[in-house]
Amino acid sequence: MPTMPTILALDFDGVVCDGLIEYFQTAWRAYGRIWSPADTMPPPGLAEQFYRLRPVIETGWEMPVLLRSLLLNTPEDEILENWQAIAQRQITEDNLNPSEIADSVDQVRDEWIAVDLEGWLAQHRFYPGITSLLQRVLKSSIHLAIITTKEGRFVRQLLQQQGIDLPTAQIYGKEVKRPKAQTLRTLHQQFSSNTDQPISIWFVEDRLKTLQTIQNQPALSHVKLYLADWGYNTEAERAIAHKDTQISVLSLKTLEEEFLVTM
Repeated sequence: MPTMPTILALDFDGVVCDGLIEYFQTAWRAYGRIWSPADTMPPPGLAEQFYRLRPVIETGWEMPVLLRSLLLNTPEDEILENWQAIAQRQITEDNLNPSEIADSVDQVRDEWIAVDLEGWLAQHRFYPGITSLLQRVLKSSIHLAIITTKEGRFVRQLLQQQGIDLPTAQIYGKEVKRPKAQTLRTLHQQFSSNTDQPISIWFVEDRLKTLQTIQNQPALSHVKLYLADWGYNTEAERAIAHKDTQISVLSLKTLEEEFLVTM
């Protein structure tokens, strides 16, 4: 890997933290509030299906909708191929809107944290080597930023549990209400205005579509794009990224062995 960047921007879910167990439990609780199933316990195998299909989820409101689709027997291969259309059709049929579903998901999390913070934190794990990487970056001259569709307050709770004190201003969560590409542009503008030196940004993300969106914007041609192969993406997406000269597929092993050594 090349010389270190001015700014290291990381996605959170699927890059820094693996919260699959929490996602499913939160999604199931939100599903219960929205659709009121007769059985309050999820059927056998539903969690495993959800884990396999997690790569299709872009934002939190889609999680309970994915459960709804699975419980209506939508085939997994159809979900993988055409999730956005399926999700939109589902909420239209059920007369729902994404913001209301998102509010329900956030409310479930807030209530869970309020009554059982330790239990909520225990449903997450940080990927191997990531915690030490964050600590090293914070002690270096590199500016660390977390850019995520998760609510910033949840990110802060999880980082603090790991002893990582990242300033609130460096966490760009769902509450900033802007695409990741725009956040990257803003960061570049802020740092460029304070120096005559070129500003380099590395962005590590586990969602290929997000990287492709950034890639297609000439104003962000300076951003080095990395697809985290340990995150929530599929073999087919990784194969596409491997053929793309502007996106580097990054393994956790490379991150641990080369990134940390270089620092």
